[in-house]
Amino acid sequence: MNLLIMGPPGAGKGTQAETLAQELQITNISTGDMFREAIRQGTEMGKKAKEYMEMGELVPDSVVVGITRERLSQPDCARGFLLDGFPRTVVQAEALEDMLETMGIVLDGVINIAVPREKLLERLTGRRICRNCGASYHLRYNKPKVENKCDACGGELYQRSDDNEVVVNNRLDIYESKTEPLIDYYASRSLLKNINGDQDIEKVLADILASLGK
Repeated sequence: MNLLIMGPPGAGKGTQAETLAQELQITNISTGDMFREAIRQGTEMGKKAKEYMEMGELVPDSVVVGITRERLSQPDCARGFLLDGFPRTVVQAEALEDMLETMGIVLDGVINIAVPREKLLERLTGRRICRNCGASYHLRYNKPKVENKCDACGGELYQRSDDNEVVVNNRLDIYESKTEPLIDYYASRSLLKNINGDQDIEKVLADILASLGK
């Protein structure tokens, strides 16, 4: 089974991707991991990506698609894959579609984990990190026993700069502006599986599997 998974920051997409890949016994491919591995291995596309990154420029879609092609050609993807983090735009989706067609690969579904914006804000802005040991807490879902104190080492808890409301809202704005057309793109191809992400982790996974007929 060959799948894509989408979801806004804070939707729990990474957790679901990891568990789902294990359940279906397919290869979980994170875009970030894919880039790092291509660069580490010194593949043709990895070298091109590194050149752009070292110049501080965005890696062109053609290179991203090339790295994806290299990764999907590896033996562990023959039994199926779950692609996380790509495509991010309709242009990338069209390029991916063309690439998969030339490789003889059929996409079986696109999982979209949907969570109301106010819930995403609550999840992302409520995170607190220990300055001393790096342990992670949440003001609602994983509170420390003593306010602003780490359970493990007693260190002070703080909010990361990218977890403040202004930054989180900006991240969500960017995601929505880029992703809504992508949702329509896959819905028009009867591939989209909309999943309610505002549930327990186990229920979200069960709904994903049900949507895939598993």
